[in-house]
Amino acid sequence: MKLRLATLFLSAAVLAGCGTTMGPAAPAKVADGIYVAPSGMTLYTLDRDSAGSGKSVCNGPCIANWPAFGAPADAKGEGDWSVVTRDDGTKQWAFRGKPLYFWTKDTKPGDKTGDGINGVWHVVKP
Repeated sequence: MKLRLATLFLSAAVLAGCGTTMGPAAPAKVADGIYVAPSGMTLYTLDRDSAGSGKSVCNGPCIANWPAFGAPADAKGEGDWSVVTRDDGTKQWAFRGKPLYFWTKDTKPGDKTGDGINGVWHVVKP
């Protein structure tokens, strides 16, 4: 019984240690070859945003149609994921330095009706 209990505690300690070395989870996941938010809604980039600038050029009427993929105020980027600060001070997730958006006309997970709009909006691929 003592050996079984010791093995259980050792296993729990090993698993706990693994969780701390893996880093934060990515804010989005891949579904059908594109990145989607945890809600399953498709994520987009805008060609006019400069990768790595730390800014989004989509404001005013643009952001009304293309809502930002918001990040918590204390979010930290890692790897391909980063955080940009919008003009209003809110935070937004970025992938490979490009801010991420939703399209208001996508109504359910799996929709990707914004891909290619005006030749400047694109789904995000890994």
